[in-house]
Amino acid sequence: MARRGWDDRWQQYPASKPLPADGIATSKQRGAMADNWWSERFVTMLAGYGLGGRMQRGRRYARSGQVLSVEVNPGMLVAQVQGSRRTPYAVTVRCDEPTAKSWAALEAILASQVRFAAGLLAGEVPPELESACADAGFALFPDTWADLRATCSCPDWENPCKHIAAVLYVFADQLDDDPWLLLEWHGRGRDELLAFLRHGVTEPAARSDGLPPWWPLVPGRLGVRSGPLHLRVAPPPDPAHRVLARLGELGIEAAGTSVDALLAAAYEPIVTADPTDP
Repeated sequence: MARRGWDDRWQQYPASKPLPADGIATSKQRGAMADNWWSERFVTMLAGYGLGGRMQRGRRYARSGQVLSVEVNPGMLVAQVQGSRRTPYAVTVRCDEPTAKSWAALEAILASQVRFAAGLLAGEVPPELESACADAGFALFPDTWADLRATCSCPDWENPCKHIAAVLYVFADQLDDDPWLLLEWHGRGRDELLAFLRHGVTEPAARSDGLPPWWPLVPGRLGVRSGPLHLRVAPPPDPAHRVLARLGELGIEAAGTSVDALLAAAYEPIVTADPTDP
């Protein structure tokens, strides 16, 4: 009887409330927690773990600013969350970093399709990037909770606790504005990946006389003889289908005609041009 009475009193004990905090409140205070497809995919992933009330409490923490900081490192999120105790709780969320072989495979895919580079340079995540990562041997989004390894210094034995959940929701909110954070979490920062994407763009070699490489095209300057310019368009080294394949299917129509077909038709005269014709 005494045991049952103690359990009853414990069940009636009021739940602890977090101390007020002025941390990183999510930009979505009501409704959906994400706007763009990649952050929505991350939020859907969290909901799909089937963790119930802990994720709901985590959303409330995320919206009320209980998460004080989130630092994104290769393979690990490091955060502080204000709970009911004066000292904030320390939270870490780890994911497996892709191997060097996987990154090399992904970079080869990115280099083969111009639209990947164009989307990333524009600050967006191409929808095909998820399948490209899978082809390279790793998951862009963790499939199950077992794919993550999370810790929190709070006394709650549940994992994830509401503090861990809050950090993940804040991270999803930040992905809306900065999708590069997702790749940085996997081990490739923005600068490093941009350097690779831009590697194929080379500047013309400098002239031995110190003049810029385009100077012969400007007539009448510094002794350069003016006169008519004769330009020839040489066929590209790659067949048309290979060049257009790098661009990928655009899925756009103009006046009822596929833009891909228009590009192929416009490219054909260049491919068949005779470089010896004046």
